[in-house]
Amino acid sequence: MNRIILLSPKQSRRTNALVRKLCCNYDGGHCILLDDGDPCVCPQLITYSHIICKWFKVAVLPVDKDLHIELMKPPNTKLCSICGRYYIPNSNRSKYCSDCRKVITRRQAAERKQKQRLMSRNKGVLFP
Repeated sequence: MNRIILLSPKQSRRTNALVRKLCCNYDGGHCILLDDGDPCVCPQLITYSHIICKWFKVAVLPVDKDLHIELMKPPNTKLCSICGRYYIPNSNRSKYCSDCRKVITRRQAAERKQKQRLMSRNKGVLFP
């Protein structure tokens, strides 16, 4: 499935940084894969609006999971209700990404324990 993946300026900067850092075909601004005797400029570095390089899409982009989910948006992704990032849910009831889930779980556990301690102090009477 060849669909055009549009990039925001921030996403474009992140993709260019990934190309420079991790692409095995990148050599000082040139693409070794497209080299046929004459040096060829890396097409992904000069394209700011969308992803053009198939190698980047397959081999380099999956390294940055957040950017990969953001750009490729697999069919089973959800939007975190706290931070607004896309994530792959563990169940159909999940509402939070893994980072936010840890924070929410700790907060809920603290509130539950506080209520439990209050109940035990008042011997089952919530309000005196």
